[in-house]
Amino acid sequence: MNNKGQLIEKMIAYYAGDARRINHFLKVYGFAKAIGEMEGLDAYTQDIVEIAALTHDIGIKQSEIKYGSSAGQYQQAEGPPEAEKMLSRLGVDRPVIDRVCWLIAHHHTYTDIRDMDHQILVEADFLVNIHEDDMSPDAIRSVHDKVFKTESGKEILRALYQF
Repeated sequence: MNNKGQLIEKMIAYYAGDARRINHFLKVYGFAKAIGEMEGLDAYTQDIVEIAALTHDIGIKQSEIKYGSSAGQYQQAEGPPEAEKMLSRLGVDRPVIDRVCWLIAHHHTYTDIRDMDHQILVEADFLVNIHEDDMSPDAIRSVHDKVFKTESGKEILRALYQF
């Protein structure tokens, strides 16, 4: 997808009136873009990472409507159909849509991460959630040791929290 601005515009409209959620996905996008570039991703994978970062929480609205909760398992279930509709309307290629939807369906799954796009999305989301959830220093160190695998993500995390 050449024009991320169109997707950002659609996601802002999707979450109109919810500044917290808009700011969240924009921050995750910024970190995912940076980590991907710092790790030297190929252009195709970088595109997937950026699209997934922008849409990773798209399932929250439907989760709250259906379940009264934005819990991760509900987001992972409700997000892919919403993303598929939006990305199809924007003319995104089917293989990219399929991979982005898989990432959305697994962005709260921290075990058995095998692919760089999944790892980067998880790390970028954690970088934002750590601050938004006001995690303790011990919890941050635990996430660093157990979840973060990329050198770039670890570098950013250590710079943010100076440990």
